[in-house]
Amino acid sequence: MSGSNVLPRLGRIYEETKRISRILELIQIITGRPGKYRRRDLAERFEISERMIQKDLDIIRNGLKLALSRSVEGYRFDELPRLPTVGFSFAEGVSLLLAVEAGRRNTGIGTADLDAALGRLRGLFPPEFARRVRGLTSPAAMGKAVSYEHRPQMLALLQLAILESRKVRIRYSTSSRGGAESTRVVHPYHILPFVRSWHLVAHCESRDKALTFKVDRIRKAELLNEQFEIPYDFSLDEHIGDAWGVMSGQAAEATEVELLFEPEAGRWVSEEQWHKSQRAEFLPDGSVRFLLHLPITPDFVSWVLYYGSRVEVVGPAELRDRVAEEHQRAARRYRVDEVKIKGGDLE
Repeated sequence: MSGSNVLPRLGRIYEETKRISRILELIQIITGRPGKYRRRDLAERFEISERMIQKDLDIIRNGLKLALSRSVEGYRFDELPRLPTVGFSFAEGVSLLLAVEAGRRNTGIGTADLDAALGRLRGLFPPEFARRVRGLTSPAAMGKAVSYEHRPQMLALLQLAILESRKVRIRYSTSSRGGAESTRVVHPYHILPFVRSWHLVAHCESRDKALTFKVDRIRKAELLNEQFEIPYDFSLDEHIGDAWGVMSGQAAEATEVELLFEPEAGRWVSEEQWHKSQRAEFLPDGSVRFLLHLPITPDFVSWVLYYGSRVEVVGPAELRDRVAEEHQRAARRYRVDEVKIKGGDLE
């Protein structure tokens, strides 16, 4: 094929891909904000003519057969678009069911839509498996979820901001400054779950850099009409880097960490994937040497402290000293309490 034929063909493929992406985005924004956008608004948003937008809307209505209607306020779907039916093997169905249930148990996403999806997933299994499937996803098996009203509201607003590439003004409480609150405008990039919390990766205009915010510390949020674009060179993996969890460790250099776990605790730790750099060595006496390469962050120190006397920090000295200091502080507190009890200060 000659070069003169290749270029026009690539150009057509590029334009078709752009149009498919635009149509999918149209479906998303109309679903997210029914009655919000008129044809003129959509044309301005995508920087194309109203005639071209009308063609896209015709494809959605007539080609995709979606119930799109128009009012004075704007476009909306009479029924929300539905995904086509997908078949699963038994193992795939169980895996998906457990993943969705685990997500529902992670506080903040226990919405009616997710509960409905979970019920439909259960309904896919034959009757003879129904009892076992219910047992797999019982509260006792999955862990009881805690209900917070603030978190779902924040997650819904931030998801909409990501979907529509809109800036958000937030009132944020910073833990490192004793809970001091500040107002800032952010460009939401990603929302990430970690343990039982949710985190927002966003560009902060006041700091002029991408930061990670804990969603529960966002006291107030306001969706702005200003839009933003994620920089083409932004990488979520690079942003998180070698950090423990999702909070980036940009303030500290990664270092070699060596922990020595007692046999039982060592087996627990070695069975889980905690960090991409971890290595476990089983020693003759049953203890486990656990090796990592990461920045020393408060989250990581807290994780080490969780194992109490069942782990010893071999290195680095900085981490060993911090952990020892915390244990000594705890021991002093208990000694003070014992003195108070023996002295009759407590009723």
